[in-house]
Amino acid sequence: MVTTARLRHLGPNWYAAVMGTAIVGSAGAALPSHLPHLCAALWALSLLLLLTLLAARALHWTHHRDQARQHLLDPATAPFHGCTAMALLAVGGGALSAGRYWIGTRAAVALDTVLFSAGTALGLAAAVAVPYLMVTRHRPTLADATPVWLLPLVAPMVSAALGPALVPHLPPGQPRETLLLGCLALFGLSLLATLLMLPLLLARLLLHGPLPLALTPALFLVLGPLGQSTTATGAIADLAPGVVPAPYDRGLAVFAVLYGVPVMGFAMLWLAFAAAQLVRARRRGMPFAPTWWGLTFPVGTCVTGAASLARHTGLAGYAGLAVGLYALLLIAWAVAATGTVRGLLSGVLLPAPPPARGAPPAARVRTRSGAVR
Repeated sequence: MVTTARLRHLGPNWYAAVMGTAIVGSAGAALPSHLPHLCAALWALSLLLLLTLLAARALHWTHHRDQARQHLLDPATAPFHGCTAMALLAVGGGALSAGRYWIGTRAAVALDTVLFSAGTALGLAAAVAVPYLMVTRHRPTLADATPVWLLPLVAPMVSAALGPALVPHLPPGQPRETLLLGCLALFGLSLLATLLMLPLLLARLLLHGPLPLALTPALFLVLGPLGQSTTATGAIADLAPGVVPAPYDRGLAVFAVLYGVPVMGFAMLWLAFAAAQLVRARRRGMPFAPTWWGLTFPVGTCVTGAASLARHTGLAGYAGLAVGLYALLLIAWAVAATGTVRGLLSGVLLPAPPPARGAPPAARVRTRSGAVR
C-alpha cells in the first residue's frame, strides 16, 4: 500500500526520461561511425524504463484515479501527456535503429510496429485533446505560456520521423506509399501547429521575462520540433525512390535540403539562446527537477537532423555538427540520469505520502525508570 501511495505523485512527465534515454541510442546509431552494441544497450535500458513506467502508471490510474484526472485538468501537467506517445515512439523507433543488433530485425520490426501504431494514435489524440482542454477548461493567460505547450503538438512529428523506417517492411505498392505520405501529413500537421504556438512562447518571454528557474530547461523543448522535422524530411526523402512516383521522389529529396538547412540554422540559434538562459538560471541557484530531461530528447533530434543533412548534402560540416551535438547529448543525459537517481533515492522526486489525517502524532514519553518510549 505504501508503494502505491508513493505512485500518487507519478505524473506523465516521467516519460521524458524514457524519451531521453531512447534518443541516446537512436542518435548514436545515426552517426557516421558508432558503437552498435553500446547503442543497443542504451535502447534496452529505455525499453526497461518504458515497461516499468507503463506498469507504474497503470497502478497510478487504478489506485489514484482522482489524481490522474487532476493531471488532465491541470494546465501545467496536461501537456506532458504528449510524452506518453513520444516515449512509445522513441523506443519503437530505437528498436529498428539500435535494438536490432541485439534482438534481430524481425523482432525489431514487430516491436516497432506495435509501438509506432500505439504511439501515433496516442499522439494524435493528445494533439487534439490537450489544446481542446486548454481552450475549454484551462483558459491560460499569456503569462502562463511555456515551451511545455509544444509537447502534445510535437508527438505527430516524432511519428513522421520514425514511420518511414517501417516502409520497406510493408508490401510494395499502395501500403508503402500510404505510410510514407501519411508520415508527410503528420509532418505538416505538427509543423503548422508548432508555428502557431511559437509566437506565443516568444511573446511570453519578451513581455514577462525569463521562465521560473526550475522550468528553464524547458526552453530546450523548442529544439524538438526543429530537429525532428529536419529528421522527418530526410527520412521521407530517403524512402521516396521506388515508393512515390517521379518527379515527387526527387522533389522530396530537394525539399529535405531546402527545408532542413535553414531550420537547423535556427535550431542552433535557439540552442545558444536556451543555453545562455540555462547558465543564468544555474547561477541563480536553479535546483534539479525532472524538467532537466528536457535537455536530452530535443538535443537528440538535432543530432539526427544534422546527420540527415550530412547524408543529403555530403558536407563534413554537418557530420561534425552531429558528433558535437551528440557529445552534448551524452553530458545532458548523464546529468539528468544522475539527478533523477539521487532524487528517487532521497525521496525528493517521489515523496512519501503524508500521515493519515487524524492519526495521533508520535510522542516520546519518559517513564519513572528513565526509559524513553
